[in-house]
Amino acid sequence: MDISLQRELARLLAVLRREGRQQSGLDQRLVPPDNATAYRVAAMVEEELGWEVAGWKIAAMKEGLQRQLRTDAPIYGRVYAPLILESPATVEHAKLCSPIPEVEYQARLGADLPPREKAYTVAEVTEAVTSLHTGIELAECRFVHDAAFPPLPAILADGAGSGIVVCGAEIPDWKTRDIAGQEVVLTCNGTLRRKGTAGECLDHPMLPLTWLANELSRTGIGMKAGQTISTGTLTGMLRPKPGETYVADFGPFGSVTATYA
Repeated sequence: MDISLQRELARLLAVLRREGRQQSGLDQRLVPPDNATAYRVAAMVEEELGWEVAGWKIAAMKEGLQRQLRTDAPIYGRVYAPLILESPATVEHAKLCSPIPEVEYQARLGADLPPREKAYTVAEVTEAVTSLHTGIELAECRFVHDAAFPPLPAILADGAGSGIVVCGAEIPDWKTRDIAGQEVVLTCNGTLRRKGTAGECLDHPMLPLTWLANELSRTGIGMKAGQTISTGTLTGMLRPKPGETYVADFGPFGSVTATYA
């Protein structure tokens, strides 16, 4: 896939994202041949948009979700500054593209993690995190989930389904709390929908964060202080309807609310 086709795909994805539109399928000549090309296109989308990258999203840390997302490794995407909101948040369902609410821990960096030769350790990455928050990612996709849904590299070029991130409260003394073992309960309009723990889905939020730090280091991108990273779903993927309010209850860590108006 030559550079002109990569740029054509980036322009298309930027227009769809900027205008809040989806399309069915993708011209085969624009489907990236591999994940590395897809991530290069995602960087071009950033250039086309001209929006600040205020964070990152991580998905598919474990095998079960990898099967659902048609991948054999974790994936990531950019989160843009206009799309990071504070809880409680209200969004318009009609303006979103195949939205999916995902309960996640969100880490905020207090130090840069730039590209380097040596791999980052979990301890180094943990030290760089200034706060850990409860949260919900309102994932989106610029491609309609129909029979023409394109292969994974097209989704990675689109930011791996990145959308809105709703941040909850900072978790006090999070480094000494049982983050991995804390059960999270997701309700919709007061009805239980899902339960989960970081231990089951991620092991601990610092593990996917370390994976991302090394992936972005390897590819010469790095992460910056102040960025917020949504570390992966604890409750799987759901299809919301207009009028639904989702509340993620993290027990003693607090709750996060997102409404699809």
